[in-house]
Amino acid sequence: MKITDLEIFFVKPRWAFLKVSTDEGIVGWGEPVLEGRTRTVWQAIEEFRPVLIGADPLRIEHLWQIMYRTTFYRGGPILMSCISGVEQALWDIKGKYYHMPVYEMLGGKVRDRVRMYAHISASHTQNEIDGLIDCALERKAMGFTAIKTRPNGKKGPVHDVETRAWFKGAVDFQEKLREAVGDEMDIAIDAHGCLTPNVSIQFARAVEDLHPMFLEEPCLPENVDTLARIASMTSVPIATGERLFTKWGFREVLEKQAAVVVQPDICHCGGIFEARKIASMAETYYANIAPHNPLGPISLAACLQVDACTHNFIIQEHPWVPGNLQLGEGYLKTPFKVEEGSIAVPAGEGLCVEPDEEFIKFNSYPGDWDTPRQYFEDGSIAQW
Repeated sequence: MKITDLEIFFVKPRWAFLKVSTDEGIVGWGEPVLEGRTRTVWQAIEEFRPVLIGADPLRIEHLWQIMYRTTFYRGGPILMSCISGVEQALWDIKGKYYHMPVYEMLGGKVRDRVRMYAHISASHTQNEIDGLIDCALERKAMGFTAIKTRPNGKKGPVHDVETRAWFKGAVDFQEKLREAVGDEMDIAIDAHGCLTPNVSIQFARAVEDLHPMFLEEPCLPENVDTLARIASMTSVPIATGERLFTKWGFREVLEKQAAVVVQPDICHCGGIFEARKIASMAETYYANIAPHNPLGPISLAACLQVDACTHNFIIQEHPWVPGNLQLGEGYLKTPFKVEEGSIAVPAGEGLCVEPDEEFIKFNSYPGDWDTPRQYFEDGSIAQW
């Protein structure tokens, strides 16, 4: 069997689907996306066209190593998002060739259902805090057992040194949220790299008795020693990994015990098998994985394959996109269903999804979505 074509579809709201065709009629799908730079990722895939066209798609590890090693400059968000999307599609092809889901080829499933957590947000017509609490209660009523929010519930910039009023507001919000949803629901807090280490430490200590599920990206990921310092100064579990690439990017985090929850993004870290390798590394440090996924239904399908066969998996991210698009409504002929806060491990072949090409083409867009920018009061740029 040989690869005969690579085709990209940029689709709303900000995704990209890759279709890999073969001379035996088997087609594989992947999601090669880098938020804000997706067209750049597609150019990277085009540059691998001479390597991929005519190659045997079943030799996944071999093709992965060719793409990773022969560029000389390894890793990084563009290259690894490119490789990740291609790798997902190759696993999809291989599963269809052998008539089994990907997780069967990676050791078989260790669970029947995959626990999900949902983001919460407020409508523009509501008081923001009240709206977030209402949303949390809606998610609970839908069966979710875990949610994620920002420290103070807001997406605005956080200063390098924050006021007492900011801390009181953030803690008050977390206390109200905990009181509203009760002790049985997990609450994850995503700092999104927007806090300085000292602000993170002060905040984490202030909410320890609320028992957050984890504090995600309490600082930017470039300095692992700083992340380890934060982890050593709070009992709140620290999570990180959405902006780390390959096993090499996670090595130091695990060795220095800078996080106990690692969050590889299957569309950025190197793909399905690389995420499985990262999970195995994490297992040796008694750390868990909670794959990052703010993207589309093919990304979700790839995540579920990893989640199904990974013992130290704890929970899967599920951003709430209007119209259930992230679950594949419209994009997949059979969308995923969240029931009682989880998705049943899918049965089928490959990624176990069948994209609807007509719907995909109808909902295409130029691929020009860009990361939002936000600024402080003085006009300086703030971390988003």
